[in-house]
Amino acid sequence: MLYLRDLSYHPTATPTAILKSLDLEIAPQQLGLIVGPSGSGKSTLLEILAGLAEPTSGTMLWREQELTFLHLQQLSGLVFQFPERHFCGGSILEELRLGHPELSSDRVHNALAEVGLDHLPLRTPPHSLSGGQQRRLALAVQLIRQPSILLLDEPTAGLDWSMRRQLVNLLAKLKTHWTLLVVSHDASELVSIADRCWTIRQGELAEVNPKTLAAESDRNRPIATV
Repeated sequence: MLYLRDLSYHPTATPTAILKSLDLEIAPQQLGLIVGPSGSGKSTLLEILAGLAEPTSGTMLWREQELTFLHLQQLSGLVFQFPERHFCGGSILEELRLGHPELSSDRVHNALAEVGLDHLPLRTPPHSLSGGQQRRLALAVQLIRQPSILLLDEPTAGLDWSMRRQLVNLLAKLKTHWTLLVVSHDASELVSIADRCWTIRQGELAEVNPKTLAAESDRNRPIATV
């Protein structure tokens, strides 16, 4: 169980806090969804949970253990928005082995199988993959690390409808083994697989019923024209 208690983040260079007294909890094998506009603090929250930024105040716990920077880096696997821009390996295998030179072939196969890429040759360059396959590879890169919680920043951004649907189905599958925390500006596709939902506005977090959020997303969805 991940617990956040009264978590705030107020860098000295900003006039107001970016995150304000957040409370959140999410159980193993659940998918939590945080929805908010750009600049609301949702990406900053993921960076804190990944150990890339330090909160100003508050407590973070995994089960009964209070989390330090080192704990967070071991516990969490963060997939950035547009993760394909960060690929450095010349092949799928090289990308997976970055930072893991002694990675076994079984670990490689299992990670790729989890995301549905085990049919591809390991020599395939990451930048030759489709957009949806690149997002899957980014997930596999984190799964190699065997984190307890996967953090995803706008995972469907920039994908066409078919690829978005496939990725949502994959996340629904992954939550049977991992805890997932996803942030997005649009709840319409992800809310159907979410166990708990929150909205975030100007750094303030509020839990909402997934059904309520789904209904609100339906009302705000543009009407298709022909």
